[in-house]
Order: sequence, then C-alpha cells, then structure tokens
Amino acid sequence: MSRYHDDKYDEIKFLIKKSKYLNEQDERVNIAKSIEDRISQDTDYETAEDPENEEKKKPDDKVQKYRVGGGILAIHGKEKEKLQITTDDKTAFMETMDEFIEEVSDLVDFNELNVYTNNVEWSGTIIDQDMDFIFTIGENNGIYINGNAVKVDPEFLDMISKLQKFYEKFKSRWSKIVAARKVT
Repeated sequence: MSRYHDDKYDEIKFLIKKSKYLNEQDERVNIAKSIEDRISQDTDYETAEDPENEEKKKPDDKVQKYRVGGGILAIHGKEKEKLQITTDDKTAFMETMDEFIEEVSDLVDFNELNVYTNNVEWSGTIIDQDMDFIFTIGENNGIYINGNAVKVDPEFLDMISKLQKFYEKFKSRWSKIVAARKVT
C-alpha cells in the first residue's frame, strides 16, 4: 500500500515540475500574444466590400420587424416613414404563408420576409425534405436551394416543381408590393 502512495507522490511531483516548466516557458515566449499584437498594429489594409449586399448593409438603413400571424415581416428603409406596415403588406404576407403551406409543403419553418426598397427576400426550411429555400425578387431574383446529400427522387423533383410554380405567384405578388411602397 505504501508503494502505491509513493508512486502517486512521485507522479504528482513530476506533474508539478512539468507544469512549472511549461508556465515559465509560456512567460518567455507567448506566440499567440505576439501574433495578436502584430495583427492589431497592422492597419494598412483594405477589406473588400460585397457590392450585392451594399444596399442592405448601409449603416444608415433602418429595419422595423412586425409579427404577422406566425411569421416575421422585416421592412428595411432609410427613413422612418418608409418602415410603416400597410394592410396590403399584412394581407400579402399572411396569404403567402398560407398558400405556401397549401401548395408546397405543410412541414415548413419560415424565416423572416425582408422587404427592401428594390428587392424582397424570403427563406425557410422544408422539414420533410431537409432542404432550405430562398426566394428573391429584384437584382438576384430566383429560387435558391440548400441541402445536404439531398436524394434526387420523384418526391424531390415534385417539390422543385411546386417551388417553381409557387415562386411565380410570390414574384407577382411581392413585385406589386415593392412597386406600391416606392410610390407611397
């Protein structure tokens, strides 16, 4: 039994000695700290800006989010007056969600619908297909799909067809809303 305690004592003593050595070494050369210092001193570089998102990310843009039914409608604009929601906006948003559930899939998790001055973006996840979709109207208009190892079978192709048909309705409805918001 005493041999066991002696071995543990020696092991602990060795670990303490090793940690002191590492601690002393860490104080002498701290590579991570020296790299951080060099990075913080290096300010002579320019960052590339994404011209596609320039309109959306200007610091003077304001956002007002509204909970409508089961989703969130986010209106983006420069002036506070442009951030007001109209009855047409509410109705269109509710009808869009309801029609999507009826025509495309009832197992869907919607993200917020973003209304900008020149475009509209809406996304969500179709749960039973494990697939994300993004609808855009404006500069980059179209349907975008994300998924991991999506099986291309008749169900998937049917879902793509439903998304394409619904996108035409979405584009028609929300293009009118964006045009009406520009006039008012």
